[in-house]
Amino acid sequence: MTNKENNNLDTSEKKEKISNFIQDIIDKDTEENRYGKRVHTRFPPEPNGYLHIGHAKSICLNYGIAVYNNGKFNLRFDDTNPSKEEVEYVESIIEDVKWLGADWEDRLYYASDYFDRFYECAVQLIKMGKAYVCDLSPEEIREYRGTLTEPGKNSPYRDRSVEENLDLFTRMKNGEFEEGSKVLRAKIDMASPNLNMRDPVIYRIMKVEHHRTGNKWCIYPMYDFAHPLSDSFEGITHSICTLEFEDHRPLYNWFLETLDLECKSRQIEFARLNLTHTVMSKRKLLRLVKEGYVNGWDDPRMPTISGLRRRGYTPSSIREFCSRIGVAKNNSMVDIALLEHCIREELNAKAKRVMAVLDPLKVVIDNYPEDLVEEFEVTNNPEDPEAGKRKVPFSKVVYIERDDFCENPPKKYFRLAPGREVRLMGAYFIKCTDVVKDENTGEILEVHCTYDPESRGGNSPDGRKVRGTIHWVSEKHAVEAEVRLYDHLFSVPDPDSYKDGDFTDLINPDSLKVLKSCKLEPGLKDAKPGDMFQFIRLGYFCVDRVDSTEDAPVFNRTVSLKDTWSKIANKEA
Repeated sequence: MTNKENNNLDTSEKKEKISNFIQDIIDKDTEENRYGKRVHTRFPPEPNGYLHIGHAKSICLNYGIAVYNNGKFNLRFDDTNPSKEEVEYVESIIEDVKWLGADWEDRLYYASDYFDRFYECAVQLIKMGKAYVCDLSPEEIREYRGTLTEPGKNSPYRDRSVEENLDLFTRMKNGEFEEGSKVLRAKIDMASPNLNMRDPVIYRIMKVEHHRTGNKWCIYPMYDFAHPLSDSFEGITHSICTLEFEDHRPLYNWFLETLDLECKSRQIEFARLNLTHTVMSKRKLLRLVKEGYVNGWDDPRMPTISGLRRRGYTPSSIREFCSRIGVAKNNSMVDIALLEHCIREELNAKAKRVMAVLDPLKVVIDNYPEDLVEEFEVTNNPEDPEAGKRKVPFSKVVYIERDDFCENPPKKYFRLAPGREVRLMGAYFIKCTDVVKDENTGEILEVHCTYDPESRGGNSPDGRKVRGTIHWVSEKHAVEAEVRLYDHLFSVPDPDSYKDGDFTDLINPDSLKVLKSCKLEPGLKDAKPGDMFQFIRLGYFCVDRVDSTEDAPVFNRTVSLKDTWSKIANKEA
């Protein structure tokens, strides 16, 4: 898989020095020739949901480490729990990893590729006296396990003979027992201070059809058993995972050592990504989807990669974000303003500036010729000299933003008001002469103005100063469109810490505002799904990839123009 069009890691990125504690470990392993100077990483998602921005951090880290060290990178699905897995999730994960720019070449694997080998390893453990079939219920296993301060108790089935365990495990595989009636457990140490080492379950009965193996199996390996074996089978040198697996590392190593597998992968843990104003738990994200709080996994308010892509984020902006947050050993909270800053910084450099009026107010220029249409040349992007210019039409009736007019303006209000003159961006000076209102409601229906013909192009003919400049769209040429204004999904920075009720109580009621009948300059009628623009004075927007049609474009706000992160960074500096 090559992904040049999605701005895959280029030569300059590869040469950039990586400096973090994980690379320090790899450097030492290379120096000591621990893996024959090989570096081989992997990204091992469970296909039980869509990937989110936290997974993006892991993808960028694992792939970046492999590229930097001239190594290899695998994509492997940990598909050992068919009760929660769907082909839809597999397909979305493949698309997301590819979109981010990670290249696994021909190394796409599934844990289910190794089901026969897992079974053989489990049989080997039984024969070694290191595993046994246990009849305790899940509740009893938890009770026997003990606590952090009290040792566990041996299962009454712990001393079954090798022959009996082999017979029972074979019968488990053949489907003779009901779910929950028996499990296979590793025989380690019920008094270990690490609860993960207290005879963990390594196989359970699950009579569920698997999306790849069908009904061949009715027993499935647990993650802690399948993961180190999969890493070893694939020759993974450095198994990089998040911090919650630190306590599982002794068990990871126990399987590799006890089974004496050829490649003894090294597990290294790093801090997971926690982002303000959102949640990262797949369980919570699934609930948001299932209970209709959002419109699917790719809802632009979701922290999923597909949601961010639909909202207008680019692979390079997400990679830049992951680079800036770095790799740490301790968990912390990252302000979502940094993520917004990364996409804003990129779009500022490359997004075309256009005029759009989201809350239209009609302005009639009384002294402008009725049938005259002029064209004004405007710059596409002042940050990009090569972006060129375009022409926009101007006529007698234009739309402006409703909040760009105030009948009784407060102090320091410099936009249009009765008797006040403003500049229509790139066009003319206009002065308000009259206001037309609805007789019943008092709502302003339209504003009447006169224009100065000598101010063509928005230039002052006599040196007089006009403090207000506002954008506009010609009524006769306007494209009508739906615009969706997205904001943070949660109204508080840390919804996971909420203890007084359900986390859904904290959903921001203004996380989505749908504006109908917005007026856009005519060139946007040809915009394609995924195209990105700066709506002048309003923010950065993209054409929705899902709901847009050829005749009815839908625009999503990617991010506002207000750069909160710059203020935070400058204050900290």
